[in-house]
Amino acid sequence: MVPQRSEVAVGNTWDLAPLYPDAASWERAFTECKGFKGRMPRWKGQLSQPDALAKALDEEREIDLLMEKVGQYASLRVSEDEGDGAARDRSLRLDHLQTELAEECSWFLPELMRISDEDWGVLLKYPSLKEWVGKLERIRRYRSHILGEGEERILSLVGPVLGGPDEIFSQLTNVDFRFGKLKDEDGSEIELSHGTFASLLQRRDKEIRRTAWVQYYTEFEQHASSLSASLAASVKGDVFRAKARRHPSARAQSLFPDRVPESVYDKLVASVRANLAPLQKYHRLRKKVLQLDELRAADLQVPLVGKVQKKTTFEQAAELVTRACRPLGQEYVDVLTTGLGKDRWVDRYENKGKRSGAFSSGSYRNPPYILMNYREDVLADVYTLAHEAGHSMHSWLSHRSQPYQDSHYPIFLAEVASTFNEELLTHAFLEGDAKKDQQLRAYILNRQIDDIRGTLYRQVMFAEFEQRIHEAEEKGIALTLDFFRIAYRELLESYLGEVLHIEAPLELECLRIPHFYSAFYVYKYAIGLSASISLSNRVLSGESGAVERVIHFLRSGGSRPPLETLRLAGVDMESSEPVENALRLFSDRVDELERILG
Repeated sequence: MVPQRSEVAVGNTWDLAPLYPDAASWERAFTECKGFKGRMPRWKGQLSQPDALAKALDEEREIDLLMEKVGQYASLRVSEDEGDGAARDRSLRLDHLQTELAEECSWFLPELMRISDEDWGVLLKYPSLKEWVGKLERIRRYRSHILGEGEERILSLVGPVLGGPDEIFSQLTNVDFRFGKLKDEDGSEIELSHGTFASLLQRRDKEIRRTAWVQYYTEFEQHASSLSASLAASVKGDVFRAKARRHPSARAQSLFPDRVPESVYDKLVASVRANLAPLQKYHRLRKKVLQLDELRAADLQVPLVGKVQKKTTFEQAAELVTRACRPLGQEYVDVLTTGLGKDRWVDRYENKGKRSGAFSSGSYRNPPYILMNYREDVLADVYTLAHEAGHSMHSWLSHRSQPYQDSHYPIFLAEVASTFNEELLTHAFLEGDAKKDQQLRAYILNRQIDDIRGTLYRQVMFAEFEQRIHEAEEKGIALTLDFFRIAYRELLESYLGEVLHIEAPLELECLRIPHFYSAFYVYKYAIGLSASISLSNRVLSGESGAVERVIHFLRSGGSRPPLETLRLAGVDMESSEPVENALRLFSDRVDELERILG
């Protein structure tokens, strides 16, 4: 049974005391935050004066530091139990305050943007603004997309409204959904949930997998109209923001902050589309090894090598991850070991109301916490831990190497740091016992194949879906449930349909993906994995300076544009080469797995 939050052992939860020891301490900090109201407007009309601008930026940083910390605590408390009314009350009050503070600062960017180019160049040369040059240059890029003070005020007020669809989706799927129970192999009852669903899809018993799949998707089917309305509203919000900010499209707006040309997105899709044959070959191998008359979606997660399945405790997983990270140096390993163990960065196991999936959450120079729904019988969860530990160490290193204003790395870079750790973990497995044990080797190869399939092929399919639905909204095409189903089925047939039998409920998969509420996010997973495969190969081959370049990348935060940061680390993502390398690795791994399994 999935326990209530109150039934979870303290040692298996994250220790939020470094943020706030209790809710009362948070309330005192929140009261301090409310005192920020009225402070920033004092600088209105003075931003063209260098000393006044420096002081205004210092004050903004002071506000942001506390608001970020208060926000991290509130968010984590909601995530651990989304049915906790007190936690949600804290979060909603904070959202309201953030809206008020944003409204008060609606004049700030328009005033900066009114400074002429000539005066701007002179301004940046003043010594008092030296530490702010990077941030100010990043801000200036938005000049053509910043509106007047009144319009900026309206956009700040409408922010929480535009976030409504994501909130509705989260509440509906994480709190209100009831998936029921089903029978295990021995006849015992299992409660079906987001967490147990992943575990059940790895069962050797075909009927258990398929029963769980049908039961899980039945709940989504019963709420399909509500979920499609929620997703449609989210897409409309994305398009509204893009139009309001004078971007040519929602995709262009999403790629603008990272300075990523749309050609990078298009090249990624084109490369994957041109390399679907190895994916279909893998599906044929999967169907053959599992001895199935028909390959279905419920059969895509079960390991092909069941003989080496074993349970891995969380403590064992933490040891595997830290040991795999040794090529990155002793400091990296020591910090991570302490964080995963004694310092309790990780909230380990599923409980009722807990947010599904996993994430890493950090605020400046505070612990970078990790939410997990760890399952001992799911090897993928060891990789998930490695992935989130990569995020957390990225935060740890960048927050301690960069000033606050340059410390926050973009998601584009975040996915490189996380999947890099997964590559190190795979290498550690393959160079360990799997070097001689062919069954174990096949198991790990299968794992890496599934990882590339899920992170590269699957996420690019998602990226195509996002592009289609946003383009439809931009053209005035109604985003109905039927539109979503048809558009998603077309992609399923293109990517998976040659071998996989596509059941009608699979069309609803597009309604259960949380990342679609953060538009044009998923392509970064594919880019990140491609970059990390190239970088990890350099590190593991012993290339001179490779480790130092990777650590420098992790410490750089957001101090440079992400494509430049990756070039300095040793990989050019404007080229198709890293993606092609990743796809070639997938093909090679499928060939090797086929040789072992016959």
